[in-house]
Amino acid sequence: MNAPQPPDGYDPSAFEPFAVTVDLAVFTVREGRLHVLLIRRGQDPYAGAWALPGGFVLPRESAELAARRELAEETGLSDESAAALHLEQLRTYSEPDRDPRMRVVSVAYAALVPDLPEPRGGGDAAHAQWMPADAPPTLAFDHARILADARERIGAKLEYTCLATAFCPPEFTLGELQQVYETVWGVELDRPNFRRKVLASPGFVEPVEGPPRRTGGRGKPAAVYRAGNAATLHPPLLRPEGRSV
Repeated sequence: MNAPQPPDGYDPSAFEPFAVTVDLAVFTVREGRLHVLLIRRGQDPYAGAWALPGGFVLPRESAELAARRELAEETGLSDESAAALHLEQLRTYSEPDRDPRMRVVSVAYAALVPDLPEPRGGGDAAHAQWMPADAPPTLAFDHARILADARERIGAKLEYTCLATAFCPPEFTLGELQQVYETVWGVELDRPNFRRKVLASPGFVEPVEGPPRRTGGRGKPAAVYRAGNAATLHPPLLRPEGRSV
């Protein structure tokens, strides 16, 4: 399909050109800690610095297609793995001086995904690595702000969806589910209140028949659950505000 022609009298050169990029904040839970995918830049500006994966949107592609392409190119994820990720558009970052090369507007995406493989650098990324999200290195551009905004979005996503069960074994205890929330939110939750709220959300989890499972320590064996058929939480499981949930 041919691109539409500009109307008569319209002069594109009357407007200052600018570029559009995409940046991706991709999170996963590894070894009981929230991690974010970072790349070490192989080119100027900020050569050698850590950054979020991303790059320029090409003239004939959408921002979402560019995000998946850059994710595959810069991290070594297969095209199939990159295409399967659920990327949620975070916001647009458009401060005039956010990039020293030229005026650049970035569309940022966020994702929280289980079981992602070890990445490897590619494209203009010299190296790619999972790093703890609560203690990242100094990041290039305005990526520290994007990372902070993305962590907030991901935390909110656990309030209203059943995504946390994807980070548990197929059969899990409520203590294991609570650990996922504590890892992503970075808070300690009150166990009885957490249990009550989880069991009050229809379709969030369902019990597994059979004996309870001992999870260590001196407590009683814990009941085992699996993910239910709900996609959203009603009522939501809200984060605590300076107190246990």
